[in-house]
Amino acid sequence: MRHLAEGIHRFQRDVFPDKSGLFAQLATTHQPGTLFISCSDARVVPELITQADPGDLFVIRTAGNLIPAYAPGSDGVVAGIEYAVAVLGVQDVIVCGHSSCGAMTALAEGHDLTGAPAVADWLRHADVSRARIAADTADEEKVPALVRANVAAQLANLATHPSVARALAEGDVRLHGWVFDIPTGTVEEVDDAARQAPAA
Repeated sequence: MRHLAEGIHRFQRDVFPDKSGLFAQLATTHQPGTLFISCSDARVVPELITQADPGDLFVIRTAGNLIPAYAPGSDGVVAGIEYAVAVLGVQDVIVCGHSSCGAMTALAEGHDLTGAPAVADWLRHADVSRARIAADTADEEKVPALVRANVAAQLANLATHPSVARALAEGDVRLHGWVFDIPTGTVEEVDDAARQAPAA
């Protein structure tokens, strides 16, 4: 915790003074242009990757960047998506997967998750992602292929949310799929063909 406390001190001393005008504006205004849905993995930092300022991104992070298909009921992911799209009026939604994703690795390699039943249950939201991977995919390609397929599948799930479906129908929002490669810092866009590919 000490390094975090020191970080706060450096922020207050070195960063905040240069951005005090921005923070004064943000104190009364919240108008992000983009909803960024990424994995909870600590190595994926949306604001760092995009070099976005505070206030630019509305961020939702989930294990495996999974987005359950819409179902009625109380759910923090659903509420966050609805708020960003219907209330804040974001113009773009990005679903960002990443290399070496622990969730996708567990699925691709068939890890035993009996000791983590909540994780195992959550990862069922990637069943369609797994179905998109060809049976003859080489072992070394399974995780990268699943990461890309999962971004495409989660974009499809996202479109089942009423707020998103309405915004898409009215041309008020655009959906994007990205994959962040940790060792190189590159970002690959998941192309339309991959996004529209039917489940295998």
